[in-house]
Amino acid sequence: MAVTSEALKQDLDRLTAEQLQQVADFIAFLKFRDKRRRIALDPVQLAPLATEFAEEDRSLAEAGIGDYAVMLAREDRQ
Repeated sequence: MAVTSEALKQDLDRLTAEQLQQVADFIAFLKFRDKRRRIALDPVQLAPLATEFAEEDRSLAEAGIGDYAVMLAREDRQ
């Protein structure tokens, strides 16, 4: 079934304020989804970020491992 903009406008004119808000939210979602699909991720640009975050993650894990070991020991005693 073909939908015309005129038919949609007529339907919109009959909606309540709450329904119009829901339509507006849905339109915003469609725009967001469309914009997200058009973003092209370049693996060459992502590789340095992955390396940077991997090093940061490793540092954080090493810094927190002592606390984790203490928490495990507490759990074992309970």
